Amino acid sequence: MNTPLRVLVVGCGHMGISHARAYHKIPDFEIVGLVSRGPKSREKLSEELGGMATFGDFKEALETTNPDVVSINTYPETHAPYAMMSLEAGAHVFIEKPLAMTVEQAQEAVTLAQGKNLKMVVGYILRVHPAWTKFIELAKNLGKPLVMRMNLNQQSEGEMWTFHKALMDSMSPIVDCGVHYVDVMCLMTGAKPIRVSAIGARLSDELIPGMYNYGQLQVTFDDGSVGWYEAGWGPMMSETAFFVKDVIGPKGSVSIKDAEGGERSDDSQDIEGHTKTGGILLHHSALNAEGNFASKDDFIVTSDEPDHDELCHLEQEFLLDAIKHDKDLSDHLNDAVNSLRIVLAADESFKTGKTVEL
Repeated sequence: MNTPLRVLVVGCGHMGISHARAYHKIPDFEIVGLVSRGPKSREKLSEELGGMATFGDFKEALETTNPDVVSINTYPETHAPYAMMSLEAGAHVFIEKPLAMTVEQAQEAVTLAQGKNLKMVVGYILRVHPAWTKFIELAKNLGKPLVMRMNLNQQSEGEMWTFHKALMDSMSPIVDCGVHYVDVMCLMTGAKPIRVSAIGARLSDELIPGMYNYGQLQVTFDDGSVGWYEAGWGPMMSETAFFVKDVIGPKGSVSIKDAEGGERSDDSQDIEGHTKTGGILLHHSALNAEGNFASKDDFIVTSDEPDHDELCHLEQEFLLDAIKHDKDLSDHLNDAVNSLRIVLAADESFKTGKTVEL
């Protein structure tokens, strides 16, 4: 590649900042513009990165900069429209999860990207995380069926609660966060999800009508595996057992744990703590002739794992590799649509009180 790929970064909040830092550090990318709704965030990021063009309007920025890549890190309701506009303009796309607000929108974007032979990468950050990759690999070796137990509850106040309420103007926590963990479940089982149910509760009058800030989904796979995911946001949420990542199979179990000595944050608002693992505990179920465990548990230390900015850097290296070597991203995109289908079915189940057959 002789000249850097010109990147337009859209959204200058937490994720946009981390991705912009990645583009700034990778020689094969060059940021040509920063877009955000409010001037403060884009001007602050521009100053950090040495000064660059900033815009308040996405369409204007797209037409002015004519980028090779558009990085979409905005609120969920803009994801699909911005992706479609970017693809129509001939740009590759990096897009934060979820890909769209509906399965139909997501599939339309995927079809357009493939039809134009443009690369589109969805920000499933756990897929590039070495410790989570190990976690998934170990789960695959536990036999079938699997029981997958996961949650990420966030006790929030101040700016974070304001941010969470803004997110919930368009979707619930089990949809916004659930796509990550449902995607992990699908990777672990390699099986087809067949039904979804969900429960939820509205714990604040500050939410828009019909929205709920606590939910739990349950998904059943065609190999007999089952999984649940729980997510809640707000000042009322408990920080007891707010981070559970645990998988059980016939051969034992594997769990993400704090490092011995405790490296993972106990603050549920800490974004770094959402991906940090500290260690992985592997339990073996095999018994000896006396009926006792035949081997001790294994603890795999993962304290040298990448931080949040480094993970975003890995995501952009994945995008760059796909563009430079014309990698087929069909599986990646189909998985993104599939995980979205599951969490939206969970949202439907909560609203109707009925199990949804997929």
